[in-house]
Amino acid sequence: MKSTPRIQDRVIKPEFRKQLLGWYDAHARDLPWRQSRDPYHVWVSEIMLQQTRVAAMIEHYHEFLRRFPTVQKLAAAREASVLAAWSGLGYYRRARMLHAAAKGITRELAGTFPRTAAEWRKLPGVGRYTAAAIASIAFGARVAAVDGNVERVMRRIVGKAIQGEQVWELAEDLLDRQRPGDFNQAMMELGATVCTPRSPACLTCPVMQMCENRGELAGEGKAAAQKKREIHYALHRKNGSVFLVQRPRDARLMAGMWELPEIVPPRGRDESLFRIKHSITVTDYTVKIWAVSRPAAVTGLWCSVEQLPRLALTGLARKVLRHGGIFPASGGPVKSSRVSGQA
Repeated sequence: MKSTPRIQDRVIKPEFRKQLLGWYDAHARDLPWRQSRDPYHVWVSEIMLQQTRVAAMIEHYHEFLRRFPTVQKLAAAREASVLAAWSGLGYYRRARMLHAAAKGITRELAGTFPRTAAEWRKLPGVGRYTAAAIASIAFGARVAAVDGNVERVMRRIVGKAIQGEQVWELAEDLLDRQRPGDFNQAMMELGATVCTPRSPACLTCPVMQMCENRGELAGEGKAAAQKKREIHYALHRKNGSVFLVQRPRDARLMAGMWELPEIVPPRGRDESLFRIKHSITVTDYTVKIWAVSRPAAVTGLWCSVEQLPRLALTGLARKVLRHGGIFPASGGPVKSSRVSGQA
């Protein structure tokens, strides 16, 4: 069994906490979920931030809270409405788990939020890091939260490629017991803005003098090679409506979401309407859009342009419709009709 590395002698824990929190107080980004310690807001933000960049989710965060301002409103909503509000963030299992957890909080806990990390972990979609982050930020629970940013900071501080439980033990050892939520956020902020995966800004780091490594560790910063793929979709419009198809309910990815019909591109000259770039994890897609009729015998949905914002669209479908100048800024409830075959 590997032992957890000790903090180096020059890392004096009280001084480390003082320097880090002083820097955080002065330089923390002004993010909307930091304006209060409302557990609902903290919870929603932490779920959205899983595998999503801050800049990409702020607009979604505001819109999500506009539609579902309380956990009771979220619990009472239809899953399709929750997915529609989530559209564009990807990893839709997060939205389904958030919705399921909201139902659990309202039905089993009478709308009262858990206060400890252990209690949060009992909810769907809440893992060890998320539970610790919510409990410490919203309720001041004295528990360390370790995400990818914090793990990188910890490794560089001790100058070793520690991982797993070793990182958690080290983070617990450093945690400021008086300001656990702020300390956890400060560690995440440091990793996100200063101690970055590549080319860390060591000269601006508030704890540089206590860092064993000062820079990247050997083997860090190697990005995975991106795969390339070309895909084609039909944009079929009629009487102010767009034809969409639904992914199978048992699909491995984005189950039940709506998108444009994927097609085999017509032969001959490339007369596609436009093309866009789209990336999902390790794959970069070139997406070509064609003004062709939908395939025969395909079951789908005619949706008016004004109603698109309330539909659970895949992020790619939303991007395509926006690029084509079709997706509106807002809309009302979806009223749709199922069709099969040619219109």
